[in-house]
Amino acid sequence: MSQGSPGDWAPLDPTPGPPAPPNPFVHELHLSRLQRVKFCLLGALLAPIRVLLAFIVLFLLWPFAWLQVAGLTEEQLQEPITGWRKTVCHHGVLGLSRLLFFLLGFLRIRVRGQRASRLQAPVLVAAPHSTFFDPIVLLPCDLPKVVSRAENLSVPVIGALLRFNQAILVSRHDPASRRRVVEEVRRRATSGGKWPQVLFFPEGTCSNKKALLKFKPGAFIAGVPVQPVLIRYPNSLDTTSWAWRGPGVLKVLWLTASQPCSIVDVEFLPVYRPSPEESRDPTLYANNVQRVMAQALGIPATECEFVESLPVIVVGRLKVALEPQLWELGKVLRKAGLSPGCVDAGTEPGRSRRISQEEFAKQLQLSDSQTVAGAFSYFQQDADGLVDFRDVALALAALSGGRSLEELTRLAFELFAEEPKEQAKEQAKGPGRLLYKDGFSTILHLLLGSPRPAARTLHAELCQAGARQGLSLCEFQDFSLHHPLHGKLFSTYLRPSQTPPASSPGSTTTLANGTVQTPKQKGD
Repeated sequence: MSQGSPGDWAPLDPTPGPPAPPNPFVHELHLSRLQRVKFCLLGALLAPIRVLLAFIVLFLLWPFAWLQVAGLTEEQLQEPITGWRKTVCHHGVLGLSRLLFFLLGFLRIRVRGQRASRLQAPVLVAAPHSTFFDPIVLLPCDLPKVVSRAENLSVPVIGALLRFNQAILVSRHDPASRRRVVEEVRRRATSGGKWPQVLFFPEGTCSNKKALLKFKPGAFIAGVPVQPVLIRYPNSLDTTSWAWRGPGVLKVLWLTASQPCSIVDVEFLPVYRPSPEESRDPTLYANNVQRVMAQALGIPATECEFVESLPVIVVGRLKVALEPQLWELGKVLRKAGLSPGCVDAGTEPGRSRRISQEEFAKQLQLSDSQTVAGAFSYFQQDADGLVDFRDVALALAALSGGRSLEELTRLAFELFAEEPKEQAKEQAKGPGRLLYKDGFSTILHLLLGSPRPAARTLHAELCQAGARQGLSLCEFQDFSLHHPLHGKLFSTYLRPSQTPPASSPGSTTTLANGTVQTPKQKGD
């Protein structure tokens, strides 16, 4: 896990006002002195025994998981397993799984509501997904089928359990994999009760339980009724949350195993039956179920999600990173003692100049190889490992804080705008240089952390009003400076400020690019 940052965020409005919603990607664990003493004692006595016994039980699961699928062909595994294999292995895995969680300290699983039958709700959706302990929800659900990454098949024991479960597997490296997963989910969900229920964690990643992330539409594509399942950990101290920033795997496991008793509440909400519109639109269906579950949990339903391994939110028609990599790059350069404003970019407007890591180090006058490699990794590299120095020049200009927003956006346009294509020249006389989708997406990715596909989609929408395929300087600055929502976004992420005075330990510091830096929380 990455090192931490503050748990409250307000990416759009830095001025005083109503409190900002909680950042669902950050978990901060604060222990009192008495709690530290308690965890030191129990961590030394109780946790090692519990973790050791739990791992023994985990390996005892393997024979039951292997026995259920041993000797069966791939064709036979395309149908639900029945007979003695189902009876013996299912109950064996179910009992040992409950023992495993018991040994880790989850002494009680409190169940509220009633689980629907597979005919009433072929799909279960569980939230909030906050920890690697969440598979405990499979126990009161009678071990439904799950969706998992194909790469997990190679993990010892876990791979055997996935084969036992007849899990639906998706590969990140196979573009056709997602289509096959959709077809398989639809086939099982519409089997008329032949297949057991399929369980989804629709958020797709872990949060800190303070807000629901945007639901992915995979669980809702089949258009069948779903049953929402709520997961709560009503313990006095939250040791289970495993968020993007916060305690790592080992710390979460050790602290939870050190608790005398951990409680889990699993609540089955009434079955949600989609309307005709929701059946046709999985995104609408997912959003409406998310709101129902958020209301039952008493927490906000957000548009936050993970894109390209970074947490992003939706602002208007644009996705932006909660913490753009530009900010991290600034920290790396400042730590190396480099002032971004002192670097001579030497770029030629509109022309790409590819540089190697060695040229990058020479241009930025960096000597430490680790710092060079870290800074160089923030930029998109081509097949030859080269980066476009225009990207570097724009990033340095933004970090220097020496330009106004108008000057910075003009520089961005000059760096990435191109001469109009022949078709554009015929449609309009003398349009000047234009900013096409690749340059536009690069600017937004560098300055705001926007995923490139989302930025290209927005560029196409902005160009629909005109006859050209590119934006003029006036149009680009109107979007980035004067748009009521996106303009505020640019000013918040990139507003220039004076060099801050020295701050005391533990206080926040306003950086030159307008971000707020706080002391890091130590993580694993």
